[in-house]
Amino acid sequence: MTFAPSLHQWFLANQRDLPWRHTRDPYRIWLSEIMLQQTRVTAVIPYYERFLARFPDFPSLAAAPESDLLAAWAGLGYYSRARNLQRAAQQMLALGRFPSTYDEIRALPGVGDYTAGAVSSIAFGLPHIGIDGNILRVIARYTADSGDISQKPTRLRISAFAESHLPADSPGIYQQALMELGATICTPQSPKCLLCPLASSCAARRDGLTTQLPIKLTNKTTIEETRHLLWFSHNDALLLLQHPPTSPRLAGFWDLPDSSLFPRLPLGPPQAQFSHSIVNHKYELLIHTPRLPRRRLPQLHWIPFSRFPELPLSTITKKAIARMQ
Repeated sequence: MTFAPSLHQWFLANQRDLPWRHTRDPYRIWLSEIMLQQTRVTAVIPYYERFLARFPDFPSLAAAPESDLLAAWAGLGYYSRARNLQRAAQQMLALGRFPSTYDEIRALPGVGDYTAGAVSSIAFGLPHIGIDGNILRVIARYTADSGDISQKPTRLRISAFAESHLPADSPGIYQQALMELGATICTPQSPKCLLCPLASSCAARRDGLTTQLPIKLTNKTTIEETRHLLWFSHNDALLLLQHPPTSPRLAGFWDLPDSSLFPRLPLGPPQAQFSHSIVNHKYELLIHTPRLPRRRLPQLHWIPFSRFPELPLSTITKKAIARMQ
């Protein structure tokens, strides 16, 4: 059996039961692909379901207040994704429909080659494929490609291979099967080669290179930073600051103030501590409960605890509240 038919047969028998696989609605498929960018499937599912309950179609998303949008997205990270979703929905509203060609989908804010290929093939059955990290790994191993998958020439080779096997009658199944194989069988560590439908013709398995491939060279280093958060509470309310709309980070979100706002304030010993990682940054957060200074800053506001469910709180602030309560 050849490459694509083997994948097709395996996928139909072994695919995970994921909510976005029960629909051909391009809005829902597009939403799932945006949410899945750099986020695990298990983390996405509850957000996906809550988001759709709140914004079931692109007109409702286009009209949503930004605070509602950010509150629904809070915890998923990479908040530019949420803002781009709304900008794209507003473009769809002006167009009067969800774009139905690869080029139209690719032109949406926040959509790259991968997302355009995935949505156009899965939702519309168009002959395109989006190459993600899972597919890069599967094909690099299958062809024993020793190139650096972070480099364009290697990616172009892998893309050409994937496109050469693209079945005209089921491009969406092919797209999903490759991603599913990489996510569940051809995993980065300890791949389950004995369960793989491509094992008999996989060059990396034949040559004993499965654990060495794919090759990805990187110079990224982890940046570690300690921050001191300030916990001022009074009458079932907490003193928080809201990042302005022009803020380059977490615009519109509410956060605990930190010691940089009160550089001479005696902090006292920390009452709680936790870690938080964002990309290659690792933060160690210490929560202090100092005496509230007399000097009031205009960006700080008393927010009742009862309002927290409706506000876009940063993930760090959510973690801090959980530690302190």
